[in-house]
Amino acid sequence: MKRHFLKTTIAALALAAIGLAGSAHAQSRNIKFVNQNAKGHPIVMGMDKFAEIVDAKSGGKIKVTVFPGGALGSDQANVSALQGGSIEMASMNSGIFASLVKEFAVYDFPFLFANAREADAVVDGAFGKSLHAKLEEKGLVGLGYYELGFRHISNSKRPITKVEDIAGLKLRVIPNPINIDWVNALGANPTPLPFPELYAALEQKAVDGQENPVATINGAKLYEVQKHLALTSHQYNPQSIVVSKKFWDGLSADEKKLLQDAANESIKYQREQSRAAAAGILDQLKKAGMQVTELPPAEVAKLRDKMKPVIAKHSAAVGEATVQSLMAELDKLRK
Repeated sequence: MKRHFLKTTIAALALAAIGLAGSAHAQSRNIKFVNQNAKGHPIVMGMDKFAEIVDAKSGGKIKVTVFPGGALGSDQANVSALQGGSIEMASMNSGIFASLVKEFAVYDFPFLFANAREADAVVDGAFGKSLHAKLEEKGLVGLGYYELGFRHISNSKRPITKVEDIAGLKLRVIPNPINIDWVNALGANPTPLPFPELYAALEQKAVDGQENPVATINGAKLYEVQKHLALTSHQYNPQSIVVSKKFWDGLSADEKKLLQDAANESIKYQREQSRAAAAGILDQLKKAGMQVTELPPAEVAKLRDKMKPVIAKHSAAVGEATVQSLMAELDKLRK
């Protein structure tokens, strides 16, 4: 009996030692992890999962505090804080980094990805990793990509059933050149605004509409100030998970691996949540009073045609080699 007890005790201690191995080299650290979306949004759910995994893997030594809803400022302010080291981590629209590394603008090309499978393959593969590698000289380290999803246009003026219905609308856009250009190409008036200012701008009629995935529209309660939603799927947005290089360089190899592994696990979870939620969220928006329309195929074709000059212009700005590399990846996937 004593021998059996001794064996059981030794086995239990061995298992405990294995569990603690990953946290043995972790120091006590605090990480601020920021994002513009509201609590409960699939992006924030991914961040919460990351925090939970890091806590478990580090034995409680590394604490991650999630700041959703733009609590620590706009994306642009967060980028500066990451570079300076006063914020440790962020998840933000990958296209925002085009102001630092021009190649990131390719992620904002209209009608780039046909579906989520294509997007996953590109961002998780060599192409997505090569773009994140370019951020290091700008003071940021990319750990991977969450999914914001396919973007759609909403407004408070009228239903959109044909491309011409978009003309004349004053639309809030993410502050970057390609978004300004594609809105101009449709005859609408682009208004660059940081996301935390969007709800008030819509409520006060400073802008007529905006474009975002349904989860963001729902999470930010834009249905309260927007009547019409057109399912245009005109852009797909990956969201980069980035770490301050100043913070990253101070970590041990074990700590870096712990954070990378936690990011990988949370990415899988986040995308599952995002995709599972999409259909249900659309029903919620309808119940909240939004009138939802879909463009017929002929109108989608017109929409794509109007985007072609914008893509050509920005292909030259991004760099033909980068665009061709991405298109080659997509061609392989489509075959």
